[in-house]
Amino acid sequence: MLDPTTQSNYLQIATTHVDFQWTLDFALHEIVGSASHTLLVKEDGVKQVIFDTADLSVEKVIVDGNTTSFVIGDKHPVMGSSLAIPFSQAAKSGSQVVVKIYYKTSKESTALQWLAKEQTQGGQYPYLFSQCQPIYARAVAPLQDTPSVKITYSAQVTSVLPVLLSAVRISPPSDGPAHDGKVVGEDLVTYTYNQLVPIPSYLVAIASGNLSYRPFATIEGKTWKSGVWAEPELIEASFWEFSEDTARFLAKEEEIVGPYRFGVYDLLVLPPSFPYGGMENACISFLTPTLLAGDRSLVDVVVHELTHSWFGNGVTHADATHFWLNEGWTTYIERLLQQFLHSPAERGFSFLVGSKSLHDALRLYNDKPKYQRLVIDFEPGEDPDDAYSTVPYEKGANFLLYIERKLGGLDVFLPYVKDYVDTFIGKSITTDQWKSHLFSYFEAHGGQEKINCLNEIDWNAWLFGEGERLPVEIEYDMSLAQPPYDLAASWNAARSVSDVKQLNFVETDVNEFSSNQKVVFLERLSSYEPLPSSHIAHLGSLYHLSTSANAEIRMRFYDIALQDSQSLAAKSFAEDAMKWVVGEDGTGVLKGRMKFCRTVFRAVDKVDHTLARRYFAKSRDAFHPIARKLIDKDLAPA
Repeated sequence: MLDPTTQSNYLQIATTHVDFQWTLDFALHEIVGSASHTLLVKEDGVKQVIFDTADLSVEKVIVDGNTTSFVIGDKHPVMGSSLAIPFSQAAKSGSQVVVKIYYKTSKESTALQWLAKEQTQGGQYPYLFSQCQPIYARAVAPLQDTPSVKITYSAQVTSVLPVLLSAVRISPPSDGPAHDGKVVGEDLVTYTYNQLVPIPSYLVAIASGNLSYRPFATIEGKTWKSGVWAEPELIEASFWEFSEDTARFLAKEEEIVGPYRFGVYDLLVLPPSFPYGGMENACISFLTPTLLAGDRSLVDVVVHELTHSWFGNGVTHADATHFWLNEGWTTYIERLLQQFLHSPAERGFSFLVGSKSLHDALRLYNDKPKYQRLVIDFEPGEDPDDAYSTVPYEKGANFLLYIERKLGGLDVFLPYVKDYVDTFIGKSITTDQWKSHLFSYFEAHGGQEKINCLNEIDWNAWLFGEGERLPVEIEYDMSLAQPPYDLAASWNAARSVSDVKQLNFVETDVNEFSSNQKVVFLERLSSYEPLPSSHIAHLGSLYHLSTSANAEIRMRFYDIALQDSQSLAAKSFAEDAMKWVVGEDGTGVLKGRMKFCRTVFRAVDKVDHTLARRYFAKSRDAFHPIARKLIDKDLAPA
């Protein structure tokens, strides 16, 4: 079936390699240059190639050395404009065509955010970064922008600021002088990169700014290298936060699912407008600075992003309909690593932490129930970002956990996981292909007994079911959850005490709690009827939740404070929540991660629509274009 989000003719002719030649223009906010495609013809009689574009200015096209005409189609609001390039004669199956396109990006590019120097940590130089998932690579370059097509790429990028790409750097060396020893912000330097492992277009990524690098210690016997990039003002904090665990996590993952293929695994701590917790770009994961908690409590996000090196970057979903294969598998394996790195209790606890966000997401889509499914049949041109939520992550991970248990546990399931990766690494697959391999594997490694187990699964309910509940209630190890649950129950029982001075709670109640246990305490508390406003204010100050520097904790406190939109607590904390999101809380740090900003904007909108709109209007340009688009929808009149 054709990917419903692309206008390209990738089934007839497909790119195998792209060579990018780019110059970054920070004054005009443009990438100027060319993309040279090597294409493989897949059937006889192909008369043209069609690429996806979005807000690109195409200047010239050369096919096999000859300048040729091209046609840019009308702009579709989601898919952008097709770029059709005719051939002088019909191409034969198996033949190769080289198409070079000269173009430049525009200020309207959804994939690119150009930051003024004032929006960076250092305040001295501008900054550029991309976000191409799910369908925004077409706003960076003319591409067949579908995960069904995997490409290698090479690039030469010229800039007055250091450049990072989702590939292996050839020159200048990462561990050499910054900007090849030239003057940062003034001298042009050309950065050369190669990506030899085929990847989907959404993993093409670029960042450029005043960037410093710190390598992590190497692990004996490993050929890959790892390190962290950040602005100089954040490099020490970033190195401290991630240096202890990143390479260790990657080495452990290799034991479970097989060799890491990309050669380099770096981290980039981005400015605060980055709209996600992390993005698993090949060779380099982009991370939100909200992970710099100062206590390594949020470092496990790196486990999720590096796991994508196998699930997503390696075994890839064929199109947005099957996105759960990326995120469900990644979340499942991420939590499996919690068991091997920490304890079985940590694995169960992480599922429990995720269950609240799953139920919230399922509830959010009650008016559009098809987005509650794992497998979503998108209409041609439907925006996959409209379905973006924790459903594919959490529902998918729970489905795989259910299958693991159904088949007899990890001893049975882990050999299958390795075989799944070995079978499909480097390929783009559908849910039907995954399911067919699952049955084939267990027919060969378990016979009729295992097939009977698989046949007992209600596949339709799991893959296409709607509603707020999972088809089967999953039980988790609750040992780490019991203390926060007990404390939440005590607060709930104390709601009848009218004078908070008479409450028996003390600051040390949460001293032994991990950050995740504090999160679970707050989530459990939010499952009860809203507390009296006086109790909420006391809760926030007693445990320092209303001023916490940990964004996961702070957001969940606001969940509680804003839960009853008509309450005194909601009205008193609404503006505090807005100031926290837009960085007017004394930190100057925007909470651009959509998990935080969209959640708080939606909650405040229910309390005071005018307040939410006012704060968004004055900070709108500071958010990433993807976040701006979705917050606009969130705050639109019903």
